[in-house]
Amino acid sequence: MDFPGLSLTEADGQIFLRGQPAPGRAPVDEAALRALLSAAGYGDCLVLDEMLAAAVQDCNVKTSPFVLQVAERRDAPIVVLVDGDEMQAWVSVGAAQGGRLADFERVLQALREHGVIAGVDSALVDSLCAQQPVERVLVAQGVPAQDGIDARFEELGAQAASRAPKVNADGMIDYREHGAISLVEPGQALMRRHPATPGVPGFTVRGAELAPKPGQDAPFAAGLVGAATSANDPNVLQSTTAGLPVRVPCGVNVEPVLQVAEVNLATGNIYFDGTVRVAGDVIQGMKVQATGDIEVGGVVEGAQLEAGGHVIVRGGIIAGAFAKAGCTVAARFVESSTVDAGNLIAVDDMVLESTLVSRDQILIGLKAPQRGKLVGGKAQAQKWIRVPYLGSDKGGLTHVAVGVNPELELRYKLLAERMAQEKENETKLDKLVQQLTKLGDPKGMLPKVRAAWQMAIKQWGASMVERNEIDALLKQARTARLELTQGLLGEVALQLGPLQLRLRQRYGVGAFSVDPDGAPIFTDAAGKAYPVKP
Repeated sequence: MDFPGLSLTEADGQIFLRGQPAPGRAPVDEAALRALLSAAGYGDCLVLDEMLAAAVQDCNVKTSPFVLQVAERRDAPIVVLVDGDEMQAWVSVGAAQGGRLADFERVLQALREHGVIAGVDSALVDSLCAQQPVERVLVAQGVPAQDGIDARFEELGAQAASRAPKVNADGMIDYREHGAISLVEPGQALMRRHPATPGVPGFTVRGAELAPKPGQDAPFAAGLVGAATSANDPNVLQSTTAGLPVRVPCGVNVEPVLQVAEVNLATGNIYFDGTVRVAGDVIQGMKVQATGDIEVGGVVEGAQLEAGGHVIVRGGIIAGAFAKAGCTVAARFVESSTVDAGNLIAVDDMVLESTLVSRDQILIGLKAPQRGKLVGGKAQAQKWIRVPYLGSDKGGLTHVAVGVNPELELRYKLLAERMAQEKENETKLDKLVQQLTKLGDPKGMLPKVRAAWQMAIKQWGASMVERNEIDALLKQARTARLELTQGLLGEVALQLGPLQLRLRQRYGVGAFSVDPDGAPIFTDAAGKAYPVKP
């Protein structure tokens, strides 16, 4: 339909309706004006609804010329969103309304206006320009800083022994067969140190550099024995003497190794700073003491062994013998003897009428689960005792204690007494400081008293830390258990932490422990728990 006196013009992307009075012109409505815009090539432009309504009224009632803007060209809108940590930036592109589409340069300019200058993916920007409109496209990503790697130490050549206990997911110390001692010669490479790395800087999408955390460096341990850094490479540790390599934190010690055929009256007692290897037996009345390990290929009969590391006896420990180790004592069998270990007692076969004390675990029947047994005597461990058969219907009473550590309990008692004294001393000093502050200090005692008071607070705080550590160890003891892999055969006096029990009935495969309420229970192989009467 033709509307005389009405025309459209454009200036700077704005579309104007020009109206002249035209007698006899048909009434104009919004649909007519939209059709006029479309016919003039402005159909894709943004129509200004309020102005269009005003134009309809002017067209129908005004008797003088008028000009009104009714539409405009709108470029495709570009919205940039940057996340809070400035590590990602997204772009959304809306539809153009008679204006320009979003091209590569416009998108980059929008990013720059929002400070996004780094990590921009040009291929993605090209892609979104070809697909517009698009919603929330990730076009820029920062790069996190890569923290440095701590210094690490790589063993070279012969595998060094480690005396630190390895605990598996079940809490059991990983006992493995100790093979022959692996010796090294002077000049042999033992360990390589890989220094810490500084890390790699990162950046945000706004170009801010992200500093990495440098790795923690560590030198070879000071005071290593039998080892020194290589003259050709300060990051290589090599042996300076022949002996047994023993892994320590940040290094390897090379302990001297004394090898003898047998310990008897001809050799005399042995006191050695290092490791002692006895090919045969250690006979009645003899003594072997070593700061490292003691390995005996035969039997220890009525003799004494004391090692700072492990005691490994390929045969048995019998006839009133005594074996003590800072770490593990392992033997084929034990009879009428005493064994004391810092971490673990491991017996391949059986233990008869002996005393076993371990600060951690006792494992019996490792290589003979069908005949392994603990009969008579006493066995005490803080965390765990595992044995195939316990007690004997033909033997005497067998004493077993788990979840007890007399040394730790004594230490706790003495610490509690000391803390009470420290607290009393701190309270007295606190009162004296307050008195001197309030009443005056004519003799100038306040600085010294305040210093003594602060020292008392530090001492008491250190004791608190120690008490918490002991509490944690004692809490572990409350989860202790006695495990039977075959069953109970004879009368047993069992101590579970503070609980004293006398077991007289038969039990099969299962474990004795204490439930969360502190009551003794026996859990069978099917996982069903039964109360145990004291």
